[in-house]
Formats: sequence, C-alpha cells, structure tokens
Amino acid sequence: MQVTYDLHKRKLLSSLCHGAIFLSTALLSIGIPIAINVISDDPVVKSNAKESINFHFNVWFWATLVGVPIGILSWLTFGIGGILFFPVVALGFLLHWGLTIWALLRCFSQPNEPVRYPFIFRLF
Repeated sequence: MQVTYDLHKRKLLSSLCHGAIFLSTALLSIGIPIAINVISDDPVVKSNAKESINFHFNVWFWATLVGVPIGILSWLTFGIGGILFFPVVALGFLLHWGLTIWALLRCFSQPNEPVRYPFIFRLF
C-alpha cells in the first residue's frame, strides 16, 4: 500500500523548516524545525527538518569559530580589526542567507526530494 502526502502541506512545512533561520539567530529559530520533525509523519518533511537543524548548528559553529576571534581582535585594535575582516563577515552572511534562499527555492521547485546543504557537517 502506497501512502500519499499532501504536496502543499509538504512545501509549507519544508519551507518553514528552512526559512526559520531568518526569524532570528537565537535558539527560538531552531524550535520550529524541531517541532515540525516531532509532529510530521511525512518522511521528506522530517528529512528537511533534520537538515535545517544541522544547518542551524553549522551556522552557530562557524559564527562562533570566526566571530569570536574577529570580535576580540576588533576590540584589541579599537575597531580596526573589524574593518579589516569585514569581507570575511560579509562572506559568512552571504553564504548563510544564500544557502537558505537556495534551500527554500528547492523546497518549492522539487518538493518530493529533501534538501541537502553542501559543505556542512551533519549531527542528525
């Protein structure tokens, strides 16, 4: 017996999982894909929720790994370090937002396939 899932519901829940990172960079944004992973029974939505959770962890990890030294250097050099490393920070935001927008577009264009972010480590 083949189970069918509502395509519009799949698109909505999958895009909510990936788009949650735009809501905030605090812990609140990861709660949406966690809740959707617990509530949904759709395997594609569950896969998208797990991928979104992994992406959240990657964004936080790299922001800490890169942001803390840049912040310390900027503080020690009275802001000059922050100005010098602005391109690194801008690239980080470009990757973060660009990959999220790419994932949202994939959720709408290919709703039957889970999104897999490139270049991230996966805990789940």
